[in-house]
Amino acid sequence: MLAFLLTLGALLGVVIALAYAERKVAAFMQDRMGPTEAGPQGSLQAVADVLKLLQKEDIVPAAADKGLFKLAPILIFAAVFAGFAVIPFTPDLVPAGIGIGVFYLLAIISLDVVGLLMAGWGSNNKYAMLGAMRSVAQIVSYEIPAGLAILSVVMVCQSLDFQEISYQQGALMNQFPGLEYEMNWLFGIEALGINTTTIGGITTWNIFRAPILLVAFIIYFIASLAESNRAPFDIPEAESELVAGFHVEYSGFRFAVLFLAEYSMMVLVCLVAVVLFLGSWNTPLPNIGPVALAYWTSGTPGEISSILWGIFWLLSKTFILLFLQLQLRWTYPRLRVDQLMHLCWKVLTPVALAVVLIAGIWRLLMI
Repeated sequence: MLAFLLTLGALLGVVIALAYAERKVAAFMQDRMGPTEAGPQGSLQAVADVLKLLQKEDIVPAAADKGLFKLAPILIFAAVFAGFAVIPFTPDLVPAGIGIGVFYLLAIISLDVVGLLMAGWGSNNKYAMLGAMRSVAQIVSYEIPAGLAILSVVMVCQSLDFQEISYQQGALMNQFPGLEYEMNWLFGIEALGINTTTIGGITTWNIFRAPILLVAFIIYFIASLAESNRAPFDIPEAESELVAGFHVEYSGFRFAVLFLAEYSMMVLVCLVAVVLFLGSWNTPLPNIGPVALAYWTSGTPGEISSILWGIFWLLSKTFILLFLQLQLRWTYPRLRVDQLMHLCWKVLTPVALAVVLIAGIWRLLMI
């Protein structure tokens, strides 16, 4: 229960900070000031918005299916929040360290689709229903290239455990017997006599261990934008067409829960990208001769230094990806639905299939 409350509190803090950052990034890109009044540099504006939402009247439309309408926000947030259970934050801190964490994550966040459809149908509103149908079509479609990109990582790492995949991408991989040899052949430089397990840092990240995974990372990141309903893939919430999409009838606390779920999904997909492709909680700094930067900036497993360094590196990489998501929202225009589906089925999916094939061949040839 304590772990649940701590994770929920930390997530709420990150979402509030992210909402403030999005306003400031948007203001900077549009040559505006952004929030300035509530707190220093408007830093308390997001907190004020949360308090305002909590005080608003909770309205349930008279013609709505009240059961579905009330349950949908809970299901959507629960599906997203449950995904954080298998994310390793440090070498010693994993909420639920299960051996099939990747499979569990893909399964649990798919429940988000059911919640979105419930919200649209239960609202008994044509705009909400259209937004929900768009969301379902978009998310189900983009789950395919995203899943294939994740599959390529699983094939290379030979594991469904997020923590084991994390250990494989750093100098602490000696915690798992046999991984030192796998790093050598995956990097393809065993013949040179270079032991990358002692170098650590960025040289051990998956996108460098198997270069084809860099393509997989790009595919996953694009698909994750669609999974999160983020621009330029935000047609389910197109204000000029659907007023507000599937949540048009929601207000007060229920709207706040949907808002929290959307931003939580952004954080989750970025965390997954960092764990699978960008070294997870491992330091990006390599050991250079006698200067053991990788060890100095990783700490000793089991000690408080390891926890602090792990959280610092994991969140730093995650915030970089989140900042990139914010920039993309205010850079590219919204895609039409035909463009969105063309990108998924005729571009990303074929390329993702090729990446899986190459990842399999890479694994076979390097054994």
